[in-house]
Amino acid sequence: MLDFIYYPVSAVLWLWHTAFASVLGATSGLAWVLAIVFLVLTLRALLIKPFVAQLRFSRKLAEMQPQIQEIKRKHAGDREQQALAMQELQKESGVNVLTGFLPIIGQALVFIGLYHVLRSFQPGHTQNYVFGAGQVQSFLDAKLFGAPLAATLSGAGSEFGTIAAVAIPLMVIAAIATHFTARAAIARQPAPADGPAASTARIMNTLSQWVFPAGALVVGPVMPIAILLYFVTQNAWTFAQQHVVATRFGDDRAERGGRGESAGSAAVAHE
Repeated sequence: MLDFIYYPVSAVLWLWHTAFASVLGATSGLAWVLAIVFLVLTLRALLIKPFVAQLRFSRKLAEMQPQIQEIKRKHAGDREQQALAMQELQKESGVNVLTGFLPIIGQALVFIGLYHVLRSFQPGHTQNYVFGAGQVQSFLDAKLFGAPLAATLSGAGSEFGTIAAVAIPLMVIAAIATHFTARAAIARQPAPADGPAASTARIMNTLSQWVFPAGALVVGPVMPIAILLYFVTQNAWTFAQQHVVATRFGDDRAERGGRGESAGSAAVAHE
C-alpha cells in the first residue's frame, strides 16, 4: 500500500550501501552503518527548504497572535465567522498552514519507509524491494561494535550484554539530543500572547522537552539498532539545522536561505 514510500527509501539506501560497499567490502557492517546515516542526511537535505518555510510560518504565526485573539473575541460564539476571518488574515499575511506541516509529514513518511524496509530484512528472504538476496544476508550479518544492526534490546537473548552496550548509549544520546533540540527551538520562538495560545504553547513545550525524549527511552528497547542509529542521526541533523537556519538564514534573509540551504547544510557536515 505504501510502496511509493518504501521503494524510494530502499533505493536511496541501496545507492549509499553500494557506494560504501565498493570501498569497504560487500560484507562490511560499517558500509551499512554509513548507508543508514547518509540516507538520513540525503532525505533531510531535501527537506531543508520546507524547514525554512516552516520556520518562517512559526514566526509569522506568533506575530499574528494578537490579531487571532482579536478575531476570537470579536466573533465569540460564531465559529463560521471565526474561520472566515482566520482565512482572510492568513491570506493577507501570506501564511500557508500547509508549510507548517510539510517537514513533519516528510520526516514521518521517511521514518515509516525506513522502519518497514529495515524490518523487511528477514532470514531466508531473497529480495527486499530493490535489494537482492546477497544484500539481504549482508544486512542480517552487519554489526555495529559487535551488535547486529537488525537486533533489538528486547529480543537480545544470549547477546544481551553486547546489544545493550550499543543500544542503550544510542537510546540515551537520542533522548538527550531530542531534549536539547526542543530546548533550542523553544528559545528561538517569539513568546505567544497571553491566553489560550500561551497555555497551548506551554503544554507543547513541556511535551517536546521532556515527554518526547522520554519516548526514545521507552520505545528504544523494541527498536532495531539500525533504527536507533537513524534516530541519533536525525536528531543530530535537526539540532544543527535549527542553529544554521536560525543564524544564517533568519527572517531578513529568508529568500536567500531558500537558495543557500545546501551550502549551509554542507558547512555543518550534514546537520
